[in-house]
Amino acid sequence: MKRKRAGVTDYSRRLRLVKSGKPRLVVRPSGKGILAQIVEYSQNGDHIIKTVTDRTLKSKGYEVRGNNISVSYLVGFTLANEIKDSGIEEVVLDAGRRNIVKGGRISAVVMGYVEGGGKVPCDKSIFPKEERIMGQHLQNKSAAETMSQVRKITAPAAEKKTKRGKKNA
Repeated sequence: MKRKRAGVTDYSRRLRLVKSGKPRLVVRPSGKGILAQIVEYSQNGDHIIKTVTDRTLKSKGYEVRGNNISVSYLVGFTLANEIKDSGIEEVVLDAGRRNIVKGGRISAVVMGYVEGGGKVPCDKSIFPKEERIMGQHLQNKSAAETMSQVRKITAPAAEKKTKRGKKNA
């Protein structure tokens, strides 16, 4: 119980998540970046299915900088797009010992994951506002770059949504 004494793991919360039987969307923000993983429980240890970080976005050629809500949204969106073919339908959010703040980085990852096509049981009122996702709140020159990258990455998904809407109409 060393991890419990050190305040690293909340075992009662982890037990509830594991008992759900669903894979977990593990989100861990830090001072320098953000990490999002899809993790399945195994008796031998958790099995990580996919990991996306802010550095993963850079390696894919996206020019994003910083540790902000826009980058967090893109991490969640990219993760959802990368696991579409894996057969995972719904995940539960695992924020660890962090509190989920309305409009914060963890909720931005969840919003990106949901808008990317994933399913997470959550209240949509925690999602950040659209202008914050687009980086309009940023004061430095990376705001324009962030906005263009968000539009570039999310444009194909937006087109698919409008095409589906026309087919159903």
